[in-house]
Amino acid sequence: MFLNFITVISKLCQVIVYRKKKNNSPQITKKTDINKAFLAKRKRLETFTKSSVKTSHQKIEQLWRVQQRDRSKVTEDYCTQFNAVFNQWDTDVQKSKDNEEKLLSMFQHQQKMFQHMRASQSQRLKTLKQLLEQYIQSLDTMEKTHISQQGAVQGELRQEMALFQKKILMDTQQQEMATVRKSLQTMLM
Repeated sequence: MFLNFITVISKLCQVIVYRKKKNNSPQITKKTDINKAFLAKRKRLETFTKSSVKTSHQKIEQLWRVQQRDRSKVTEDYCTQFNAVFNQWDTDVQKSKDNEEKLLSMFQHQQKMFQHMRASQSQRLKTLKQLLEQYIQSLDTMEKTHISQQGAVQGELRQEMALFQKKILMDTQQQEMATVRKSLQTMLM
């Protein structure tokens, strides 16, 4: 889109130069004035383009950093919670093995302990499943938010480009009017 805009501006400038050449004006200063105006327009276009690209790049980098930070925080929270529950589960499993060797003679006590451990592990597995579901839901929500943020940034960029096009066209029209007035004044004098 931006390259098309530059092409249109370039063609407008060529049309202006062509119209001036078509007049076959004997004054060399008119050609010089047109060339200076064209170079000034080109320089303003380049300056504004560089500024727009730099601003856009900064906005995109900032958005990327915020999104990366959000992803890292969600992942870190999930990992912390997962590790805590997993370590508890691992500890429970280790205790289960130790108690199995020590308590062979007390079968009923061992049976009760196994029942307790199974319930505990089952609860922890349910907790892990819930954490995973929350993590996936958080990622989905965050992804939707990031997509809407990216859409908003793209909308802003489109608006800036539209304003830039209007500004260039108005500048070109004003300069053409000034050139026509100047030409008419020189012709009348």
